[in-house]
Amino acid sequence: MAGRYTGRILMPGDVLEAIERREPPSRPERGLEVRHDPSDFGDLGTADRPGEEGEEIAGAAHAAPPSLARSSVIMAIGTVVSRATGFIRTAAIVAALGTGLLGDAYQTANMVPFVVYDLLIGGLLASVFVPFLVKRRQQDPDGGVATEQRFMTVTLLALAAITFVAVLGAEVLISVYAGEWTGNQRDVAVTLTRFLLLQIFFIGASGVVSSMLNSRQRFGAPMWAPVVNNLTIIAMALLFLRIAGPGRTPDDITDGQVALLGLGATAGQTLQALILALSLWRAGFRWRPRLGLRGSGFGEAVRNAGWMMVYAVVAQISLLVSTNVATRAGARVAEAGLDTGAGITAYKNAFVIFQLPYAIIAVSVITALLPKMSGHVAEGRKDLVRLDFSRGVRLASVLLVPASVAMVVFAVPLAVVLYARGSASVDDAHVIGYVLMMFAVSLMPFTLFQLMLRVFYSLGDTRTPGLVALAPVVIHGVSGFAVLNLAPPEHIVIYLPIGHGLYYVVGFLIAGQILRKRLHGLDGRRISRTLVLLHLAALPGAAAGGALAWLLGGFTGGALPALLSLLAGSVVGGVVFFVAAYALRIEEVRVFLETARAKALRR
Repeated sequence: MAGRYTGRILMPGDVLEAIERREPPSRPERGLEVRHDPSDFGDLGTADRPGEEGEEIAGAAHAAPPSLARSSVIMAIGTVVSRATGFIRTAAIVAALGTGLLGDAYQTANMVPFVVYDLLIGGLLASVFVPFLVKRRQQDPDGGVATEQRFMTVTLLALAAITFVAVLGAEVLISVYAGEWTGNQRDVAVTLTRFLLLQIFFIGASGVVSSMLNSRQRFGAPMWAPVVNNLTIIAMALLFLRIAGPGRTPDDITDGQVALLGLGATAGQTLQALILALSLWRAGFRWRPRLGLRGSGFGEAVRNAGWMMVYAVVAQISLLVSTNVATRAGARVAEAGLDTGAGITAYKNAFVIFQLPYAIIAVSVITALLPKMSGHVAEGRKDLVRLDFSRGVRLASVLLVPASVAMVVFAVPLAVVLYARGSASVDDAHVIGYVLMMFAVSLMPFTLFQLMLRVFYSLGDTRTPGLVALAPVVIHGVSGFAVLNLAPPEHIVIYLPIGHGLYYVVGFLIAGQILRKRLHGLDGRRISRTLVLLHLAALPGAAAGGALAWLLGGFTGGALPALLSLLAGSVVGGVVFFVAAYALRIEEVRVFLETARAKALRR
């Protein structure tokens, strides 16, 4: 695990190993053995096998991959810097454009290229083509060189065609995602979308090159390149704010200012793609355009991705519902003459904060667990898969439960600290905070569902996740449009996360029942006990921290009272939580703290 090598960073693997020492693996259960044929798992499981180091195939220099220790440190630091600059980027865009009609136009236009890319190509890269390329590098006589040449050629041609068609269809795409927009807001959104759709090619090129770097076990550049993209967009937002000033609307923004927004974002993606391409060149890859797919194996790879695409389509339908409701909410708020932004900008910026604990904590746990679960499946040890899932949930919950409770309590001051500046007022930030409060309630169902998906993938099953998502997306859609038609305009976006939460509650309940049968249980009693105790431990801390934040004016004042209340309330709430957790004898918290203390003593 990465934590062993750095000697300074507490990694999820350290805590997992500590829990494993206290919970010895159970004996193999009779009747649980699985007949393993590699074809049952497609290309899953090959991505973690290292390739030959220093091999030279067909004249191409295949440089040896860097050590795991060095890669782990580079990735850890790169992730932190990328997340930090991403937050600054988000805050800079809100400061420049606000949360009203202009901010909504930019957010929607910037979302469209990512949706088109994810729907048509993005979902295939990580799930199919990385393991496919690793497999070809190991098995092909030329070390996979011909396959990689074909892969890049075909994908870049497809991206160019998709980008061209998407730019021509920008007006249609805006109609799909923002059907109620009219007048200058629609015109600005369409123009911005035409500029921003150029990103599809560079987003896709970055994904292709990142896949090829990952297949070579070179993980640093894919982690660090987004930082350059973030810095470019931050510079664009600050330049726009300097040129145009705060408070711009679709009615008074100039064509040049619209071009600055569109080309600035596209420039960021272009630089990111160029940096990744340079890293791939340094890794020894030399691209020579090559077609001819017969015998390349791509057909097998795409067939393996069929059910992954079903899940991707279902996810995009869910996004379509949320986007339509949020864009309509913003338009209706403006029609009602209200000054506070309560549309898609508020929704998206709240979601950025909401997903951060999952991205940092749960994704790290998933990264540590997925190879282990896949290995246990290959050995026919479903009992160990069940134990891995239980450990993963309980480990992630040690931090995610207090984080979710803290987000409910401190959502408003946190949003004020991050967003109340430039074109965004304190009232605008309050709306983002209220949306975040609603999102925060669903953090644990969201995490449970994502962890369950990884169990299915470790079992070689991509079909069930796609089918499981069908019922939740219907409930999400019904909930979203009910909120749109029943809530006051200024409250629509605040209630919209209810559908998001229902999606994941229904999803993890259905997935849990299926997995419970396949794995002969999910250790549900122990997981439930841990979750209940963690919530009980978090409540006193939330009450103490929230009361202190209220006394300091964090819920009614500006940025400085919000910052002071956030810092003081978090410290007090955190201390009370850990004291309560010790009093309730929550074993996972004890292991976490003891592991952290042991690492601190080794420094």
